[in-house]
Amino acid sequence: MKWLTLISFIFLLSSARSRNLHRAARDADHKSQIAHRYNDLKEETFKGVAMITFAQYLQKCSYDGLSKLVKDIVDLAHKCVANEDAPECTKPLPTIFLDRICQVDQLRDSYGDMADCCGKADPERNQCFLSFRVHHPDFIPPYQRPAADVICTQYQDNRVALLGNFVYTVARRNPFLHAPAILALAAEYENALKTCCSESDIGACLDEKASAIKDRAKIIGVQQQHGCRVLEKYGERTFQADKLARMSQKYPKASFAELIKMVQEVKNVYRECCEGDMVECVDDWSELMNSLCAKQDVFSSKIKPCCEKPAVERTSCIVEADFDEKPDNLPSLVEKYIQDKEVCKSYEAGHDAFLSEFVYEYSRRHPELATTVILRVAKGYETLLDKCCKTDNPAECYGHAEEELNKHIKETQELVKTNCDLFNTHGEGDFLKGILVRYTKKMPQVSTDTLLEIGKKMTAVGAKCCSLPEEKRLACSERYLSIVIEKMCKKQESTPINDQVTQCCNEFYSYKRPCFTAMGVDTKYVPPPFDPTMFNFDDKLCSAPPAEREEGQLKLLINLIKRKPQMTEDQIKAIAGGFTAMVEKCCKAADVDTCLGEEGAALIVQSRATLGIDA
Repeated sequence: MKWLTLISFIFLLSSARSRNLHRAARDADHKSQIAHRYNDLKEETFKGVAMITFAQYLQKCSYDGLSKLVKDIVDLAHKCVANEDAPECTKPLPTIFLDRICQVDQLRDSYGDMADCCGKADPERNQCFLSFRVHHPDFIPPYQRPAADVICTQYQDNRVALLGNFVYTVARRNPFLHAPAILALAAEYENALKTCCSESDIGACLDEKASAIKDRAKIIGVQQQHGCRVLEKYGERTFQADKLARMSQKYPKASFAELIKMVQEVKNVYRECCEGDMVECVDDWSELMNSLCAKQDVFSSKIKPCCEKPAVERTSCIVEADFDEKPDNLPSLVEKYIQDKEVCKSYEAGHDAFLSEFVYEYSRRHPELATTVILRVAKGYETLLDKCCKTDNPAECYGHAEEELNKHIKETQELVKTNCDLFNTHGEGDFLKGILVRYTKKMPQVSTDTLLEIGKKMTAVGAKCCSLPEEKRLACSERYLSIVIEKMCKKQESTPINDQVTQCCNEFYSYKRPCFTAMGVDTKYVPPPFDPTMFNFDDKLCSAPPAEREEGQLKLLINLIKRKPQMTEDQIKAIAGGFTAMVEKCCKAADVDTCLGEEGAALIVQSRATLGIDA
């Protein structure tokens, strides 16, 4: 049995059944979901979440247009609070929102084929609408903030409208960002206004704080989208296994049973958020955080400041809170999981329970590891027990398990150390070039622009993680590289790259990063016929701004490797040296274009000879 796909003991019930029971118990005393949620959230928050919901589905609509839809929903909520038995009040909340969207005038004129979603039954209708969300909408013009004095006056005169517009602006530009995060960003924005509107230089103050808010929104959005991807692609049990590892690290003093319940609830709420059910997403996250705050002594002392915050700020604060210190004198796991001669009996009696508790115990002792590393350790331990428990002397067979498991961790730690030493010693530029060389060789079929984008994202991971204390680098780098790789794998589902990328993308969730790291040159790749225009040397090599020049040179590097992915490091250095000499010579010449034409032609001939490429 595979523990990543069969953790039935831990997660108590099959996912569909548990979710239905969860909802049934939660809504048993409420005939009307909309009335229930309105009463829970109160009017201002309910309005904000309704605006988020509509703005993420209808990204092209104006603020005023969506405000009318929000008013319709709020009016219905008022009606249902007064009479829960009214026919339109008993519908599920997602149905109420989608019904109203499908009543929008000229929906097809604005959104084209998306209007066809209205002909489907739920939940297919919702999945259809979600598929039309645009991650980086180019039809939305860049946000222009009002003048500093104007925005402060607007805040004083009409706070609700200003914050409503902020929520609308963020939601339509970030259609996969969950509503609790958007509400928390709005609260952060309001706090910025309160602070900055009393400063002498309001504009500078707001610029600094708005930039920080924008960066946070981007990071949170990437993480949440990744979480939804894991839930959708790998299923609820893999999602829960990852969350169990993470929460065991974060709340190492909590009992196994408490964390199991919490993981199950997190999965339920996360699915609501991923499905665009933002009203229930906000309300249920709030309920979950209240439950956590009521048991601070059980979970963590680190969440106390968060629990004192207003409800809209509490969720994001707790999610981002530091790990609690692990308990003193935790016993070694070796005795229970390796030295005990009855390990196989315990394993075979309750395979899933045994391995899940191993994940819990291992994670709470190792906050420095990424959850994907912990899942790989657990998988390695499972594989070892599967083999050893069939032998005549299992204890002797699995007696070296600790060395085997630690070997993988050490390899991962050394990889992170090597990369961070390279980044911190040679700088961001050389680090990026190294990534571009490796990944162009692995998947030369990918477009030059996309390879450059992937390289920049991986370099950003290095910049973020290699600046941290050493004990935090592994978890940081593994986590963010997993996000970059998972996004790449999602793209390649519709546009396959090559066999080895497909193989890695079909690996277990936790094994993808090591698979990509170990991937070699694509030996099946056949380079296209030589095209001199790919190596176009013009005066921009001298006259363009530094950033543009650097990007142009990186693209030349990628295109060069695409010509012969098997090229050696020495060959790359030789050609790069020739290129640098050409640029230095020609940028000082009286006639730059003529010089580049002559020297460029000579460089191409020389490069072909170096690589053994026929003319």
